[in-house]
Amino acid sequence: MRFAIYLMKLLIKNMVSIRCKMIVRSELENLGITYSVVELGEVSINEVPGVMKYNQLKAALLAHGLEILEDKKSILIEKIKNTI
Repeated sequence: MRFAIYLMKLLIKNMVSIRCKMIVRSELENLGITYSVVELGEVSINEVPGVMKYNQLKAALLAHGLEILEDKKSILIEKIKNTI
């Protein structure tokens, strides 16, 4: 019997402080999305959320000024900014 562990990485714009990490953790827990790592600008979740949960997470984060990055160009720019 094989068990697969699926990790999905989300990159989040404007996530620059410990407070932002706390907000992201709180919103993930409120939606029942399990996560393994929450770092500045990046979250590793243990499941691929459904469309409804993903949209709810996106809206909840946007209400706090945070944005899930979806296009490759924005992701690259955010990675460069976080590295610098």
